[in-house]
Amino acid sequence: MKSSNIFNLPNQITLWRIAMIPTLMFFLLTPWAYGKHVALIIFILAAISDAVDGYIARSTDRVTDFGQFADPIADKLLITAALLPFVQSGKLWSVWVMVILAREFLVTGLRILALAKGEVIKVSALGKWKTFSHIALVVVLIGQDLFDWGPWGWLMKQLFIALAVVLAIASALDYFYKSRHVLRQL
Repeated sequence: MKSSNIFNLPNQITLWRIAMIPTLMFFLLTPWAYGKHVALIIFILAAISDAVDGYIARSTDRVTDFGQFADPIADKLLITAALLPFVQSGKLWSVWVMVILAREFLVTGLRILALAKGEVIKVSALGKWKTFSHIALVVVLIGQDLFDWGPWGWLMKQLFIALAVVLAIASALDYFYKSRHVLRQL
């Protein structure tokens, strides 16, 4: 059963995550010596809040239409906000970020089409792995700025970029394949 209270705790956590995005970007871009440390803490707390708000919503029967809409948007905004400063600084190729963002727009569009047809496309296991890989990529990118990982840092960054991009593409293909009946109805 869906709750009608859009200001319940899970939705407040989602709104907090959205509100933290400008602060995250500020600390990612600031020249202050401890800016990246603060950014890493903010990002990790925001990423954890994604799991927490979903758990609370489901376990306390506080799932709302607003939460189902706002939560995935908050996740996409958080990842985008965390990746863009690395593009701006030249530490991440914009093509990879565009692949990640294109996947997000395409799958969101597919979900909107499905909703218009009265169907809900639930998050798949591959979609969850994709999200985890994007969170891990951001942690690695920030961590590389904070810690001297030597030559392993470059290799780890490349592996996490590849993992994030491959899972973005694979999960998009999975969603479109499993929802092909929605597209046929157009």
